Amino acid sequence: MIKIGDKIRNLRLKNNLTQSELGNRCDLTKGFISQLESDLTSPSLSTLEDILRCLGTSFQEFFSDERTEKVVYKKEDVIVKDFGDLRVYWLVSDAQKNEMEPVMVELESGMSTDEEAPHEGEEFGYVLSGSITLVTGGHAYKIKKGESFYFQARTPHYIKNAGKVSAKLLWITSPPYFSFG
Repeated sequence: MIKIGDKIRNLRLKNNLTQSELGNRCDLTKGFISQLESDLTSPSLSTLEDILRCLGTSFQEFFSDERTEKVVYKKEDVIVKDFGDLRVYWLVSDAQKNEMEPVMVELESGMSTDEEAPHEGEEFGYVLSGSITLVTGGHAYKIKKGESFYFQARTPHYIKNAGKVSAKLLWITSPPYFSFG
């Protein structure tokens, strides 16, 4: 059995992900990720490929010391997760290693994201369709299609969709921070 646990743990920590967050992005349990990092289990090639993609690397990069910068991300690189009435598209699968993390969020009518605790960094969003309400710093801001928002993430914040149709927005954090679900 090849021991890959330490290398996966180091990549996960470098990407500022918890075992639970990595598991969520790969449809695996926190326990499986823990066992994998402790070399108590081995993933299938398909599972390892999913994990490596979520960690922003490939088989070739993982098993070699050379690093190449990925510039173009294709449809098959996008990671999509459903959290009930919230769908998140991680547009850059390895964004955790970068300075910013872009996602596209679809939020059904009447729903909201979980409230995010204050954290370092900045957030930007652009509403692609529908409308949302951004709640941050004790204020609520209605934002319609074609409008954007930008704020320092020093206060609790969340987004809700009080409209009658689903809303879609491009949402970017710097540094990477997203943790849905």
